[in-house]
Amino acid sequence: MNTFIAVVLVCASGLPQEACTDDKAIEVRKVRVANELGCASGWQEIIARTDLSEEVGRTTYLKTECRRAKEPG
Repeated sequence: MNTFIAVVLVCASGLPQEACTDDKAIEVRKVRVANELGCASGWQEIIARTDLSEEVGRTTYLKTECRRAKEPG
């Protein structure tokens, strides 16, 4: 079964989108999901519950990625 890792990067507004990576993000959130659709849904609610929500759109932005999970072995 294919599984994916949904990744949300919280990056400073001054950081170009192509430079927004795991190592340059202010915060990185990851969760295993069953399919690619799972990568695109539910993140607004998760971020809205954090202290980061007040800064999104003002001093930070979100970048989402969907990565294929590596199969063991």
